[in-house]
Amino acid sequence: MDALQVGHAAKHTGWSARMLRYLEHAGLVVPSRTAAGYRLYGLRELNQLRSLAELRSRFGLGIGDIAFAARLRREPELRAAIDGWLADVEQVGWVEWEQRKHERLLRAA
Repeated sequence: MDALQVGHAAKHTGWSARMLRYLEHAGLVVPSRTAAGYRLYGLRELNQLRSLAELRSRFGLGIGDIAFAARLRREPELRAAIDGWLADVEQVGWVEWEQRKHERLLRAA
């Protein structure tokens, strides 16, 4: 199969050309480029688009959810901060956590 430019890839996959550009910007599906800068979607990218649609459907995820999950994998410091925050919330309990948050806000005011 020859690589497809963005318009043809959009028609072939059911994603809009605009969404394909957004997915590239988010780093989720990054096509190769011609010397002139045209996006080329090969079999790998088309399969990524198909599996991304299945993932969204199966788990009810938005693109932002998946982009954030990808960001967590790329940024260990962010992942550690989120893990720490979640552990703190689970340990303390959400009611007590909310109470502490309000106390901190009142002290800061």
